Amino acid sequence: MNTTAKSEATYATIVTAAMDMAAAEGIGKLSLGELSKRTGISKSGIFSRVGSLEALQGAVLDEYDRVFAEEVFLPALKAPKGLPRLVKQVDLWLKRIGSDSSRGACLYTAGAFEFDDVPGPLRDRLEAGVVRWRASLRKTVLQAIEVGHLRPDTDPEQLVFEIYSLIIGMMHDVRFLRGDATARRVQRAFNRLISTYKSFNDLE
Repeated sequence: MNTTAKSEATYATIVTAAMDMAAAEGIGKLSLGELSKRTGISKSGIFSRVGSLEALQGAVLDEYDRVFAEEVFLPALKAPKGLPRLVKQVDLWLKRIGSDSSRGACLYTAGAFEFDDVPGPLRDRLEAGVVRWRASLRKTVLQAIEVGHLRPDTDPEQLVFEIYSLIIGMMHDVRFLRGDATARRVQRAFNRLISTYKSFNDLE
């Protein structure tokens, strides 16, 4: 392995370990010292590759965004525009949250509670991520209205808020209460929610 490839592999090891740590303990709990212990890489070695703690937190969120897009956003785009795409987005999101591994943890949702009253660059970055994903949901809702799948009087912001509330509720019960029936309950709640917004023309 050449020097560049080795450096890239070391960087990937650092970011992966940092993601696991952030998922389990919160992104605010990241530290170069603890990461050094977990990876066996010297603190100076970690610093030389990622720089400051703030840069490490940014790298972790960049990687989280990449994986989330790969597992949720991009596959959902393959579904037809409108309600099928919205359902696919939510379905993939629920499956990710319901995963037994730490990869199911949502760094943005957890971070929103962790940094809700802590101003600074990290809070700004977390807020931007939440706003970006909600905007994606809103776009899909608007498309569903345009193609006639949802009622024309549907309030996109309200529907996005309700979907997001279900997601947060699922995270709470899955990650904290370890509820076995949570995924089924949330899916049932989402189906009922969507049924109240469906266009009469789209009702079977």
